[in-house]
Amino acid sequence: MEVKIQSIKFDASEKLEAYIQKKATKLNKKDDSISLIEVILKVVKPESIENKQADIKVFAPQAELFATKTSNTFEQSVDEALEAIERQLEKYKEKKSVK
Repeated sequence: MEVKIQSIKFDASEKLEAYIQKKATKLNKKDDSISLIEVILKVVKPESIENKQADIKVFAPQAELFATKTSNTFEQSVDEALEAIERQLEKYKEKKSVK
């Protein structure tokens, strides 16, 4: 499984990238058929307290899951988006097992 991290109009710190890598690879435990996770980080304008946005796209066979969250920090946005992806993965696995 590959994790791609892209930061729009700023440079993400190594610490932030390591945090995202660690969190994103945990999704592989939920479903080992995931081939790619794309994480896009950006600062939303206007400048406000909750302006750190994380968009996460997960590619699995016959499924493409997506979540976007905005909060005070990139870490919090990533955590919330990954939680949303985990819920989507559960539904995806349920549908897959019914077939």
